[in-house]
Amino acid sequence: MDFLIMNDYGPGILSILMLLPLAGGFVLFFISEEERQKYWTLGVTILTAVVSLPLYFKFDPTTHKYQFAEHHAWIPSLNVYYTLGIDGISLLLVLMTTLLMPLCVLCSWNYIKTRVRTFLFLLLLIEASMLGVFMALDFVFFYVVWEATLIPMFLLIGIWGGDRKIYASIKFFLYTLAGSVMMLVAIIALYFNTDPHTFSIPLMMGQDYSSTFQMWVFIAFFLAFAIKVPMFPFHTWLPAAHVQAPTAGSVILASVLLKMGTYGFLRFCMPITPEASVTFAPFLLWLSIAGILYGGFTALAQSDMKKLIAYSSVGHMGFVTLGIFVFNTIGMEGAILQMINHGITTGALFLCVGMIYERTHTRELHLNAGIGKYMPVYVTFLTFFSLSSLAFPGTNSFIGEFMILAGAFADTKLIAACAIPGAILAAAYMLRMLQKLIWGGTNNPSHIGLSDLNAREIITLTPLLLLVFWIGFGPKPFLNVMHASVANLLEQVNGIQSGAASLAQVILP
Repeated sequence: MDFLIMNDYGPGILSILMLLPLAGGFVLFFISEEERQKYWTLGVTILTAVVSLPLYFKFDPTTHKYQFAEHHAWIPSLNVYYTLGIDGISLLLVLMTTLLMPLCVLCSWNYIKTRVRTFLFLLLLIEASMLGVFMALDFVFFYVVWEATLIPMFLLIGIWGGDRKIYASIKFFLYTLAGSVMMLVAIIALYFNTDPHTFSIPLMMGQDYSSTFQMWVFIAFFLAFAIKVPMFPFHTWLPAAHVQAPTAGSVILASVLLKMGTYGFLRFCMPITPEASVTFAPFLLWLSIAGILYGGFTALAQSDMKKLIAYSSVGHMGFVTLGIFVFNTIGMEGAILQMINHGITTGALFLCVGMIYERTHTRELHLNAGIGKYMPVYVTFLTFFSLSSLAFPGTNSFIGEFMILAGAFADTKLIAACAIPGAILAAAYMLRMLQKLIWGGTNNPSHIGLSDLNAREIITLTPLLLLVFWIGFGPKPFLNVMHASVANLLEQVNGIQSGAASLAQVILP
C-alpha cells in the first residue's frame, strides 16, 4: 500500500473523528433534560472540530499520497478493507464539515422545540457519515457512508420541515437514491473488471479499462454525482428540500452534502475513467453554463429568501463543475476552493434566513422589507455574506470564481464568456435582496418589536465571517495543501494535455 502514509498524529485519528459524533449520539439517549442534551451535542461537535484541526498542521502538502491512513481487513474473501485516508482535496472538506456542525447545533438551540433528542442524534449521525464519505478509500465502505447520509437528512426534512415537508423529503430521497443505485452498479462493474478483483479506490486509479467500459461507468457515476451536486437539469429536488428543511438541515445540505457530488467527480470520474471524462467534458461544461444561467435567472425571480439562496446554489455549483472539467491546474484548484467558499457563504446565508424567520415567521422579502432600521447588526452580517456570494473583491468567493474563470479562459474562451453573465446575475439577485431587506420601500411592514442578534447568534456567524475575509485576502494556506493532489489528479487523466487541446477544438471548431 505505497499510496498510504501513516502520519504521526495519533494512530486511528480518522476513525476517532468518525466515532466521536457517533458515540456522542448514543450517549444522548442517557441524558433526560433537553438543555443538557443541547450542551452535550454542542460539546461533542466542538471536540470533533478541535481534534480535526491538527490534521491541517500535521498534513504534508508536498505529497499526493493519502495521509493519516488506516488499513484493516473487513471482508477478506471479497477483498473488502476498512481503508481510510485523506489527501489535499479531502482535507479541506473534512475541516469544513467539523467546523460547521457546532454552528448547526447553535442555530437550532431555540428553533427546534419537539423531539429535540432525536434531532440532535441525527445531526451527530450525519456528521459521522459525511466525514466517512471524505475519508473512505474502499468502495464498499464509501457506499455505506454515502447512503448513511441519506436517512438522517430525509428525517430532518420530513419531521422538522415546513408545510410541504413530506413532499420535499420523499423527492429528495427518491432522486438521490436513484443516483446511488447507478453508482452501485458502476462499483460492482469496476470490481469485476479490475485484476485482481478489489474495491480499493486507489488501486482502481490508473487501471487500463477499455474505452467502452469507461464510458458506461462514467455515465453511471455522472448520474449519481450530477443529482447530488445538483447539476442542471437534475436540480429540481434542491429548492423543495431547502425551503422545507429546518435551518440546520439547509446548512448541512448546502455546505456539505452538495460537495459530495463534486468530490465524486474529482475522486472517481477523473482518475478511474480518464478517457471518458475527457470525452464527456464538453457536454458537462455546457451543462455547467446552463446551471449558472438558469440558477441566476431563477434566483432573480424569487420572493422567498430560501428559494433565492437555493437557486443561487445551482449557479454557484455550476461554476465549480466548470472549474473541474476545464482540466487545468488553476481551474481545478479554483473549483476545490470554491467548494469550500460556497459551503461557508451559503451556509451563512441560510443561517441568516433562519434567524430572521425565528423573529418574523416568514421568509418573504416584502414581509421582511425594511428591517435594517431595527436590526443593524444582523444586516451587517447579511451584507458581508451577500457580497461574498456575488464574489465581491476581498471576499472568499472572488478568489475561487476568479481562478475558475481564469482556468476557463486559458482553454475554452467561449465557455468562459458564457459564464460571465452568471456573475452579473449573482450581483443582481443578491443586491436586490439586500435592498429590500435593509431599506424596503414606501410601504414597509411594522418591525418595531424586532430584536437584533443575540450573543449566541453573533457567535454562530462570526467564524464564517472571519473565513470570508481570511480566504479573500490570504488564500495561500488553503491552496497550498491541494497543489500536489491536484497535480497528481491531472497526471492520472491519460493524455490530459492533448485531451484539453481536443476539448478546446470541440468547443471552438
